[in-house]
Amino acid sequence: MELRQLRYFVAVAEELNFGRAAARLHIAGPSLSQQIKSLERDLGVRLFERDRRTVTLTAHGETLLPQSRALLEQADALRRTARGFAASEPVRLGYVSWRPPDLAERVSGVAQLLVDTWVMPSHTQAARVSDGSIDLAICWVRATDLAEQELSGRLLGADRLFAVSAGDESPVRARDTVVLVDADTEAWASWNIYAVEFARATGAAVERIDDHGITGPAFFDHVRRLGRPIVSSPKRDATPLPRGFVRRPVVDPIPVWTWALVSRQDELRPAVLAAVDALTRDVKVDFDPATSWLPADDPFHQA
Repeated sequence: MELRQLRYFVAVAEELNFGRAAARLHIAGPSLSQQIKSLERDLGVRLFERDRRTVTLTAHGETLLPQSRALLEQADALRRTARGFAASEPVRLGYVSWRPPDLAERVSGVAQLLVDTWVMPSHTQAARVSDGSIDLAICWVRATDLAEQELSGRLLGADRLFAVSAGDESPVRARDTVVLVDADTEAWASWNIYAVEFARATGAAVERIDDHGITGPAFFDHVRRLGRPIVSSPKRDATPLPRGFVRRPVVDPIPVWTWALVSRQDELRPAVLAAVDALTRDVKVDFDPATSWLPADDPFHQA
């Protein structure tokens, strides 16, 4: 016997019509009839007398109806209590450089979200979730990372990457761009992995640097030095675009960087699970897989 079957029983008892009850429950009429028969078998009694025109409660059905309503109300009260607990539990979230602008609104009434002020690289944030330092992280991960660290990842957002160069804003082919790879693998491990694979897949050039010029003024110095369009990383940067420089769409293919909401595979806390659902529900990205590029090990490659 399942709570779902009791809800079906109560609906039919109140409507005394299988068609109306099915419409109210948003299920097919034959499915409703089968569930009621299954419930009757489990209980060992008939709940309804029915013919082609009428449906009536049996004496057993009349007796069990108020008890079924009471059980359903207890179940609903339990859910409301659990939601109340979840809404008061702190959920610690770390991020790299991007987070949804409506982050707090999405989890309002679901969990008490505490956004960690330490902005760290993607691989570091994923490791912090794995070791329990934080509960959730918004970061870039590979399917391999998720498996090795026993993590789960849900798609939260995606960035289309652009190239920066002097001149006009016309699109530039991926093979005509440059990607920077920094010697500091502790800070730039995720970007280096992405950039090298992008270059191998598209024919873009790789320029190895050791000055953290993936972002900031040093990045624009590299654009001037090389005189070629350089793909900009997804790392948010407050440095203004220098005069004469433009952001150019990269095409053939379009490089896409995904942001995952990462949690532990064995996570059981209701507040954390509720926050994950609230943050990733109805997430959509508008990139055509026929024209976009993601690393082969991106967990959302087939999404």
